[in-house]
Amino acid sequence: MLDRVCISGFADEISSDFEEQLKTVTELGMHYISLRSADKKGIADYTAQEVQTELLPLLEKYQVKVSSIGSPIGKVGVVDEEGFEKQKVQLLELCKICKLLDCRFIRMFSFFIPEGKDADSYRETVITKLRQLVEIAKQHDIILIHENEKDIYGDTKERCRTLFEEISDSHFQAAFDFANFVQCGEDTEECWDMLKPYIVYIHIKDAVTTDNENVVCGTGEGKIEKLLDRALNQEGYQGFLTLEPHLVLFDSLASLETTEAENVIKKNKAETGADGYAMQYHALCAILENIQNK
Repeated sequence: MLDRVCISGFADEISSDFEEQLKTVTELGMHYISLRSADKKGIADYTAQEVQTELLPLLEKYQVKVSSIGSPIGKVGVVDEEGFEKQKVQLLELCKICKLLDCRFIRMFSFFIPEGKDADSYRETVITKLRQLVEIAKQHDIILIHENEKDIYGDTKERCRTLFEEISDSHFQAAFDFANFVQCGEDTEECWDMLKPYIVYIHIKDAVTTDNENVVCGTGEGKIEKLLDRALNQEGYQGFLTLEPHLVLFDSLASLETTEAENVIKKNKAETGADGYAMQYHALCAILENIQNK
């Protein structure tokens, strides 16, 4: 069972220093990362040439591969046309980076909805724009994996399903995030049941509804062990389990959230980013061991 999954993770939660990220993951015994930022620079701000000269040598040195590109594509206002055009250019370069890194997946989103507005009223706009992004990915045979996220169109299970049904393309699939569904007031098991046909990638992040705070995986309301048990033992999931601890405030967090970072991580749950990352890694390993021993 466990030979069908690989543990990866957003290593920029360890440190902004890319070599420090790679040192930590290899010390834990990991061989994959999801590349979101390196050396205080978001991956969407790199060119393929810069990745080849600055990042690839270190990846090769530590023998670490990239499971996905943790891009910010789709984290732009749904009515921000200038921002969308800029992201289309970025996506084209990210596809080239994927090819360079022998990576199949680019994580992305489905646009911020203006505060106080009805998300469903933007349905056609969102789908039209996503189709343009999918066309770019298809040209390079890259799979865009949509992450359910707070404050975007695809924050609920129903709207996520709408996107997958309407776009209906093998180059547009789901990255399932337990914590984000919890923080949107959703039941993760109901979300899993509805989106199961589209899930090709899993983020390991947990949360509680009492204050919407992130917690160590398996200790929140994400039902992570229950759903991973189903996925691995009954449904034949194979692929990546990607750590996204969100247990310690880290440098690039402010660029990922629409609210102050302190509202997402109210109190550090470890001394350092490396400690928090290790906590999440060992908690996931314990969950997987429990599943295997059942």
